[in-house]
Amino acid sequence: MNQHTQVVSETTQEGISNRLCIVNWERAGVLYARIALGAAFLSAVASRFGLWDKTLDLRHFANFMEYAAEVNSFLPRAMIPFVAWAATVAETSCGILLILGLWPRWVSLASAILLAMFGTAMAISFGLKSPMDYSVFSASGAAVLLTLHAFREKGKRVFNS
Repeated sequence: MNQHTQVVSETTQEGISNRLCIVNWERAGVLYARIALGAAFLSAVASRFGLWDKTLDLRHFANFMEYAAEVNSFLPRAMIPFVAWAATVAETSCGILLILGLWPRWVSLASAILLAMFGTAMAISFGLKSPMDYSVFSASGAAVLLTLHAFREKGKRVFNS
């Protein structure tokens, strides 16, 4: 092997090695974001039913419905039970699916939209400080990044097939 070929080969190997390292860190970051967002959704649902207090009961859910009414103060009171249950189902579904990594494009997109809706409702009812204090828009931004990553990965698989 001549000297030029050896230099090109070493440069190519170094470039591949660097790309693999970046890909591994990116995969770790995506996994971390998925698990963190999924766990946050499931933690909220667990709290809603008293699981954090080790007292599974609907009294906690009644308190959540009152909170949902405050957050969605702009909605008719009759809609609050539906909104509370719909949010609970959506958070449970997104939480489980994010952690499992199923349907990443659509689940991360749904999570981003759901969190943006929560943050917007909080901002309307309580002011901008509330969703900022609870990092709702930050979490929504993380879900947007997961969505973009998932769509990019899907595109790579389509074009590399």
